[in-house]
Amino acid sequence: MTRYPRWALVPTGVALALLGIPLVGLLLRANWAELPGLLVSDRAVDALRLSLVTCTISTLLVLALGVPTALVLARTDGRWGSVARTLVTIPMVLPPVVAGLALLTTLGRRGLIGGPLSAIGIEIGFTTVAVIVAQTFVSLPFLVISLEGALRASGSDFEAAAGYLGASPSRVFWRVTLPMAAPALASGTALSFARALGEFGATLTFAGSLQGTTRTLPLEIYLLRESDSDLALALAVVLLAVAALVVGVATHLRAWGSHA
Repeated sequence: MTRYPRWALVPTGVALALLGIPLVGLLLRANWAELPGLLVSDRAVDALRLSLVTCTISTLLVLALGVPTALVLARTDGRWGSVARTLVTIPMVLPPVVAGLALLTTLGRRGLIGGPLSAIGIEIGFTTVAVIVAQTFVSLPFLVISLEGALRASGSDFEAAAGYLGASPSRVFWRVTLPMAAPALASGTALSFARALGEFGATLTFAGSLQGTTRTLPLEIYLLRESDSDLALALAVVLLAVAALVVGVATHLRAWGSHA
């Protein structure tokens, strides 16, 4: 095991305390006795159901779009590849409300694409579809970046060997590339789901907050924080538990992949 200087333990302890104590405080403030009853209220059920459904759909879209994108970027060099990687990375550092504004000005009723669609009766903004689009926009980079790094690290020797043996590019992709990158793919998928589940700013700006239609779990917590703090804390505990589970799975898969 690689050794580290003892002084590093001090900032590490401060960092862990900074990250962990607020979560412990949240758990201590939650009304555990009434938690089951709070979670079966109409507002809680609507928010939970909407979040799980939209996150599942957005994660499937992330897989369909992100896996081929990661493969192309991992096997592409030069200026075009650099521009594409920059474009993929921008949503990760963009403030969520700016992402929401970008989606609204493009796909909203008066947007660049949304305007013509609205003219023929297709509305995207402030619908459940808008929630899915916003979640996909912010979570897609997490899968692409994770998977691209794994594909680059694994190299292309096995793919080239399969190609020399007569396998088509599609067969190489399904039989060689994906199995080698399976841990990174699973980890990236889990992180993308977690990011979609916690999305707030872009969803609020682009989709609004309509109960049962666009009001996801983070939006419901935000609205309840003053009017019904017990329910807000109960939903926050649920969100924290799901996020911890997903991130724990992602961490385990990444560690398993590094030792495989």
